[in-house]
Amino acid sequence: MAGTPFFQILTLTLISLTFLKTTTGDPRTSLVGQFCNKTLAVSGNILADYFVPAMDNLSSQVNANGFGTNMTGVNPNAVYALAQCYEDLEPVDCKLCFSEIRSQLPKCYPNISGMLFLDGCFGRYGNYSFFNEIFSPDDTTVCSFSNNNSNPNIFSRAVRQATTNVSLQAQNNRGFAVGFATYSNSTVYALAQCWENLNKSLCSSCLDAASSAILSCSPATEGRALHAGCFMRYSTRLFWNVNSTSSSSNGKGKTIWIVVGSLLGAIVLIIIGLLIAKRRGLWSRKRSTSLTELYGPEIAAAISQSNLNFKYDVLKKATNNFSLSNKLGQGSYGTVYKGVLSDGKEVAVKQLFLNTRQWIDQFFNEVDLVNQVRHKNLVRLLGCSLDGSESLLVYEYHHNRSLDLFIFDGNPDKLLDWKQRFDIIKGIAEGLSYLHDESDTRIIHRDIKASNILLDDRLKPRITDFGLARSFAQDQTHLTTGIAGTLGYLAPEYIVHGHLTEKADVYSFGVLLLEIVTGQRCSSPIGSHAEYSLLAKVWNHYKASTLDVMIDRKIYDKNLRDEIVDVILIGLRCTQADPHSRPSMTRVVEMLRSNGGGEEEFVLTDPPFLDITPMEDLQQVGETSRLISADMSASGPSAR
Repeated sequence: MAGTPFFQILTLTLISLTFLKTTTGDPRTSLVGQFCNKTLAVSGNILADYFVPAMDNLSSQVNANGFGTNMTGVNPNAVYALAQCYEDLEPVDCKLCFSEIRSQLPKCYPNISGMLFLDGCFGRYGNYSFFNEIFSPDDTTVCSFSNNNSNPNIFSRAVRQATTNVSLQAQNNRGFAVGFATYSNSTVYALAQCWENLNKSLCSSCLDAASSAILSCSPATEGRALHAGCFMRYSTRLFWNVNSTSSSSNGKGKTIWIVVGSLLGAIVLIIIGLLIAKRRGLWSRKRSTSLTELYGPEIAAAISQSNLNFKYDVLKKATNNFSLSNKLGQGSYGTVYKGVLSDGKEVAVKQLFLNTRQWIDQFFNEVDLVNQVRHKNLVRLLGCSLDGSESLLVYEYHHNRSLDLFIFDGNPDKLLDWKQRFDIIKGIAEGLSYLHDESDTRIIHRDIKASNILLDDRLKPRITDFGLARSFAQDQTHLTTGIAGTLGYLAPEYIVHGHLTEKADVYSFGVLLLEIVTGQRCSSPIGSHAEYSLLAKVWNHYKASTLDVMIDRKIYDKNLRDEIVDVILIGLRCTQADPHSRPSMTRVVEMLRSNGGGEEEFVLTDPPFLDITPMEDLQQVGETSRLISADMSASGPSAR
C-alpha cells in the first residue's frame, strides 16, 4: 500500500501535526527519570501476567480521575501499581501521558520494581505495598546546568521563594499548586505535586524535602526534584497548562497562584499570558474529546479516502461500550474486543493505547502493512477508526481465538492432536515465508508468539498484530532499531546489537515451534535462571539423545516419535545463536513439507544465553544492551 494516495496523504498530514498539537495543551511526556530495581523477579512470566491487568486497571482509574492504585496477583510476584497525572493536565493530555507511562515502565521488566517520572505524570510498580512511601534510595534532583542564570544570587532567591511557597500551598490544596516568583528581572515558575494516596502529613514531609533538595539546582534555569511520594519542578519558562490552572484537572480544588516580588512585573506577565491564551483560543476552545480534534481533521479525511473507515460510535456500540465481557485479550499496545455489527457480522476490534511518541506510527504502520498483504495465513484487516477518543483497528473475528489458549490450556475440549499442531506450525511458517520473500515489501513481524496466532474455524493459523512490524528495501541487509517484542522470543543479535533481519522472526518461530510441540511456555532465557528456559531444556535433552521426553504427553505416540523429533530439530536449528546458521523461512517450509526429510547434514551448536552469569544491572529492554553471550560476542550485522 506504500505509495498509494492514502498513505501519501497520511505522510503529508503527519508532517504538519506538530504545530496543530500545540493548540490542545501539552501532556508533557518528556522523560525525567526512570529507576529500575536491580533484583530480578522470582518468575518473569508470572510478573508479566500480573503486570498487564494491573496496568489495565490503572488505565481506567487514571482516565476517570487522573490517579489510581492497584494490586494484582499474589506474592512473591504480586504487582502493586500507582499512577498520577499532575493536576494541571486536561483529561486528554493525562490519558496521553499515562499511555507513555504504560509503554515505558515495562522496560524495568523482569526486575521486581520500577519508577518512572515524566514531566506530566508518574508511574510506579513493585512487589510490595509502597503506597505510603515518600522517600526511596532513588530520590534525586535533575538539573539543567547547561543553561545557567547570569545573576545567581538574585535567581536563587526567586527559586527559593517560588518552590517554598508552592510547597506550602500544595500542602493545603490537596497536594498540588503552581505559581511564580519575581525578583528584579528574574522570574521563576514552579509546580508541586503529591500523590493523592498520601495524607497531609506525609505530603508535607515529602514536599518539604523536595523544596530543600531542588535548591541545589540553582542557578540552573530548570530543576526537578524526584521523590517516591512527590514531584517538584521550577523553570524560567511557563511550563504548566495555563488552560487548566484555574481549577484542578479533576475538579478537586482550585489551583493556588503565588505572586511574589514586583507587582508590576507580575501584572505584565499575566497580561502576556492572557494574550497568548487568547491567541491560541484557549478561552473559547472546548476540551478535545477525539483524536480527530486533537490532531486535526486531515487524518479522518485520509482514513475516509482509504475505504477502511468505521465510525467510532458504531464500534463502541458493537463492543457494548468496550465491555470487559467482550474483551478477547490484551498486549503491550492495545486491548482486543469482540464486536457484533448491526448486520450481525462478528469482528475483532483492537483499541490502541494512546502514546504521543508511538501511537501514530504504530497505528498507521499496522494499517499500511496489513492492508497491503494478502495470504491465507495472515489476518485480514477490515478497517479502522480515528473519529473517537481512541484509535481502533477492525479485523476478522475468529471464534477459536488465539493459539495460546489451546497449547497451554488444560481444557480437554481444546486439545490439539499432532496433525493439527503440525498443520499450525506449517501454516505459520508459510505466512512468515510470504512476509519475508513473497510480498512486494519485505516485512519482519517482530512479535511472533502464540497469542499473536489466531485460529479460524478449521484451526488454520492466522498471524496477527502487526503493530511492531517493520518493512525495508530489498537491498538492505538489516535495520538498526530499538528493541521491541516479547522476552523469550527475541533473537540474541537483536537484543545485544539492535540488528533486525528476517532471522529475528526465524528465531521467534523456532521458540514458538518448541512451545507447540512440548505444550510448555517459553521462559525468558536470561539471567541467573537461564538454564531453566524451555530452549535450554530442549537443548539438554538433544545432547542426551532424549528429545522424545520433551514431547507433550497428550500427543505422544511411538509411531509418531521420529516425525515429531524431526520437527523439534527444525526448531533448534531456527534458534541457533548465530543468525547465519538459521534457515530462511522459505527453507523451513521446505523442510516441514518434506517432514524433515532430505535435510542436509547440519551440526547444531549451543543456543544462546546458556552460559550467562546473572546480570544484576539488567534494566532496559530497548535502549541498552542487556545481555552479552559468548556465542554472540563475535557476531556482527547479519543478512539473509
